[in-house]
Amino acid sequence: MKQKSVKVNTVYNTIKTCMAVIFPLITFPYASRVLLPDNVGKINFGRSIVSYFSLIASLGIATYAIRECAAVREDKKKLSNIASQIYSINIITTIIAYIGIIFALLFYNKLDNYKLLIIVQSLSILTTTLGADWLNSAMEDFKYITIRTVLFNIASMVLMFIFVRQPEDYMKYVLISLVSSSGASICNIWYRRKYCKVSFIKDFLHGIEWKRHITPIVFLFVMIMAQTIFNNLDISMIGIIRDDREVGIYTTAHKIMNLINQLVASICWVIMPRMSLYFEKKDYKEINTLLSKVFALYMTIGLPCIVGTFMLSSDIIYVFAGSEYLDSSIVLKILMIALFFMLFGGNLLGNVILLPSRKEKSFMVYCIISTIINVITNCFFIPKLGALGAAITTAISEIVLLLLLFCKKDKKIRIDNIFRIMFPPIVGCCVIVLICFVFSHLANVWIRIVVSVSVSVISYFAVQMVMKNKLILEILRGIGKKFLRKG
Repeated sequence: MKQKSVKVNTVYNTIKTCMAVIFPLITFPYASRVLLPDNVGKINFGRSIVSYFSLIASLGIATYAIRECAAVREDKKKLSNIASQIYSINIITTIIAYIGIIFALLFYNKLDNYKLLIIVQSLSILTTTLGADWLNSAMEDFKYITIRTVLFNIASMVLMFIFVRQPEDYMKYVLISLVSSSGASICNIWYRRKYCKVSFIKDFLHGIEWKRHITPIVFLFVMIMAQTIFNNLDISMIGIIRDDREVGIYTTAHKIMNLINQLVASICWVIMPRMSLYFEKKDYKEINTLLSKVFALYMTIGLPCIVGTFMLSSDIIYVFAGSEYLDSSIVLKILMIALFFMLFGGNLLGNVILLPSRKEKSFMVYCIISTIINVITNCFFIPKLGALGAAITTAISEIVLLLLLFCKKDKKIRIDNIFRIMFPPIVGCCVIVLICFVFSHLANVWIRIVVSVSVSVISYFAVQMVMKNKLILEILRGIGKKFLRKG
């Protein structure tokens, strides 16, 4: 099988991630004004109910499937067998999820006014299962995934502006929203045949290797649950212990952190299939080479994003949310520190190393320990410091997770020339700090942020070129070759 370029796949996945961020930023402000709070509330309530059953249907199957299929993708017969087994398990969990939805709608009276809404929204569970997008990821077909996602997002955006014109159109909004999420999955039912035959195993009691699959799937499910609790726990505890204002302050900063994390950490899902293949072959030379590239990317792209956001936190909060949320700036600074440890802990050591190497049990245990520490520290910090306390506990939990994951790292896994990789980005970030400080005296916030970001970006990449950052030079060489071919 022809190996696909990790760099090209990274670009495609970054485009897809950007669309996932930009699409709601365009559609939600329009929809919220047209549909009004009551109907937006109905839609979000229905979505929240469906999300619980979606979690039951998905378990940890997608992550597990990417790893297992990637490991055998060079053997079409084995790939078809393993993909069909995982697909069959997913069908069964989806049926269980729908049984749960039926019981909830029949016996929980408070859902009587939301039955049709929940039924329509739950179609996303079925289409996600039938589409089996994890097979595309395992085969590293990120070009198809990205093009398909962008096209369906654009189509649903156009349909929304045409058909959603008044509050009563909220069901049209729900159906159109399904176009972007479910349409792509439906297309994949036919498209995935190019890789292998994926079918439901009728004799699922004997035709599926349950002992092989269930344990890692359950471990991944518990890990995802722990991460979900970790991500939402701070907000819940702030709301219970403090007040709505503190929740608003924290969630504003948290959204910005998640946005940066999404954009930088999207590399994880590009690397995981290739890492799974190398771990299956026990090819530590290739593992270390690929790991060094991911580390270089996180340092070169992730670190300046974190430092720049830290330095411009007040201006970013003002532009993103308004002057009423300026108290979020100090919270954002602490969350940027947390994000640094998150990138190199859960994302790099966890998703890029432990999961492909089949050590999901250890990852699960460490996530649970980190979540417990988060709960305990929240009880001490939130009553006194509110949103700021929650940000501090997030940073503490991410540091603990990083240390635990580092101790579990296989001794054969290493990053060569680590200081040579780190030095140019660190110097470049020192330049960013200096530039942001110099331009901090500009009076107008919009001019300040545009000038600071523009000069920082140009200066940072100039420093990387002068200091011969290998990653930047490789990217520039790749771009140069493409222009020469066209010429």
